[in-house]
Amino acid sequence: MTTSTSQQELFQFLEDRFACAQACTECARACALRASLVAPDGTEEQELLRRKGIMCAEVCDATCRVLCEESHLDEAGIRVQLEWCRSVCLECAQVLDRHAGAEDAAKACRECAQACTDFMATLH
Repeated sequence: MTTSTSQQELFQFLEDRFACAQACTECARACALRASLVAPDGTEEQELLRRKGIMCAEVCDATCRVLCEESHLDEAGIRVQLEWCRSVCLECAQVLDRHAGAEDAAKACRECAQACTDFMATLH
């Protein structure tokens, strides 16, 4: 049995969507964990790290929900969500780069940003 081109495109689209959602989940987990390790009464730089980590975790979580649920957003709405997620992840990665021990979280942020970019390329 041969799969038609449109079915193959649909399967690829769904795989790409799932890969992006999975990257968002990993980033949210890594950022939430990293933010939880920062003392709330720390320095200004530590507070920035904590706030960026929390924000990144929340945006990634929201993006994952948009990608995993049958939402009423059209492709333009999904694109806006993906661009927001990509932007927040890159900002968070820059902050994480300045902190020892935050390499894994920074890597997760960059991988999520790339997954968002890759998935946006599949949208028409």
